[in-house]
Amino acid sequence: MVHMWMTIISLEKVMLLPHKDTLVPSLVQLCKFSLNVFLCNLRPKNMAATNKVLVAAAVVAAFAALIGYRFLQLKEISLSTREVTVKHLNCHYLNNIEYGAEDITILKDGLAFLSTGLKFPGLPSFSDEPGKMYILDLLHPKPTPVELQIKGDLDLSSFNPHGISVYIDEAEDSVYLFVVNHPEDKSQVEIFHFVQENTLVHLKTITHPLLHSVNDIVAVGEENFYATNYRSSSIDALHLLTVLLGLPRCDVVYYSPKEVRVAADSIMSANGINISPCKRYIYVSDIIDHEVDVFERQEGEQLVYLKSVAVGSLCDNVDVDHKTGDVWLGCHPNGIKLSQYDPEDPPGSEIIKIKNIHSEQPLVTQEYVDNGRVIMGSTVAAPYEGKLLIGTVFHKALYCDLK
Repeated sequence: MVHMWMTIISLEKVMLLPHKDTLVPSLVQLCKFSLNVFLCNLRPKNMAATNKVLVAAAVVAAFAALIGYRFLQLKEISLSTREVTVKHLNCHYLNNIEYGAEDITILKDGLAFLSTGLKFPGLPSFSDEPGKMYILDLLHPKPTPVELQIKGDLDLSSFNPHGISVYIDEAEDSVYLFVVNHPEDKSQVEIFHFVQENTLVHLKTITHPLLHSVNDIVAVGEENFYATNYRSSSIDALHLLTVLLGLPRCDVVYYSPKEVRVAADSIMSANGINISPCKRYIYVSDIIDHEVDVFERQEGEQLVYLKSVAVGSLCDNVDVDHKTGDVWLGCHPNGIKLSQYDPEDPPGSEIIKIKNIHSEQPLVTQEYVDNGRVIMGSTVAAPYEGKLLIGTVFHKALYCDLK
C-alpha cells in the first residue's frame, strides 16, 4: 500500500513540482520547448529526417502529458487533501501495544491474535526491536495483550509480522496461525501451531515466486491459504510502470502443498483479505480503487469475481463479524499524511463497516474516525460481541465498546 504513495512522492521530487497548480503549466512548457527546438532545426533539404523528428517530438510530448495526467490522478487517489471530522467511540488504549498492531484476528471463543512491530518501507518505525505476536482474551474482565512465546526453527531477530490468519482443525481441536513475514524486506509465510496459553510452535516457512509481495493472508487449510500481492512485480521498475500507467496487475494467489497459482487478478492493489462465515466468499480490499472486491470460491479454489463495493477511503485489512457477516475495514483517510509522517499533522484513522455486502444496496457506514490525535494509521478493525479492537501500522491499539 505504502509503495504507491512513495511513488507519488518520488515523482514530485524528480519533477521538482510539489503542487498540481505548477505541474500542468510546466508540462505544457516542456511540450512547447520540445516542439520549438525541433521546428527551429527544420531543413527543407532533409524533410524525411524532419518528419521523423516531429514524430519523436510528438511522442515525447504525449508521454509527458500522460505522465502528468496520471500523476494528478494518483494525487486524487491518495486523498491527499482530505480532512476528517472526528467520530469517536468509548475506547481506551490496550496495554503493551506501543509500536502498532497491523493485523488482528479473533477466534469464536474470544481469543485475539495481534501482529505487532511491523517495519515497512516508507513508514516511520519507533522501535529497533523485531516484531512480536500477542494474544488477548476478550472474555477476561480486564483484557490485556500478552506476548506469545515462539519456539522452533525461526530467526526471531528478523521477525517482521504483517497480515495474519487462523485455521482451526476442529477434528483435532488444533489452532494454526499463519503470519506474513518480511525478514530483510522479503515475503514469506510462517505457519505456527498454537499450544497452551501463550506459546506458538513454528512448523514451516513458505516461499514461492508467486508470493513476491504478500500483504495479507486467509487460511483455508492446515497448509492452504489465499494471499494478496500488493505489488504487480518484485521488480521495482516494472511495478513503477504499472502504477504510472494505471494497470491493474496485482493478484490473489492460492497456495497448497500440491499447487500454487493465481486465483484472481486484474486488481489495482490487493491489500487485506478475509473470508465469509459460510466460507463461500472471499473479500479483498483494493486500496487504490477505494473498493472491496467480492469473489466466490469455485471448485478447484478458483475465485470468480462478483462485485465491488465502494468505500471512499484507503482501506487496509478486512475483518468479518462471525455472527452477522458484517465486513469491517481499517482505513487511511489520507495516504500522503501516512507516508509523509508529520507529528504536527499526523495521519488519521477511519473505521468503516459494510452491512449486507451481498445485497444490491450494501450499507457502508463510518463507525469511528480520528484525526490522528488519538490513534494514527488504522489498519484493522476486529469486532467481537459488541467490542471492537482497532490496530495500527506503527502506533497504538484501541479497545472499544460498540454498545
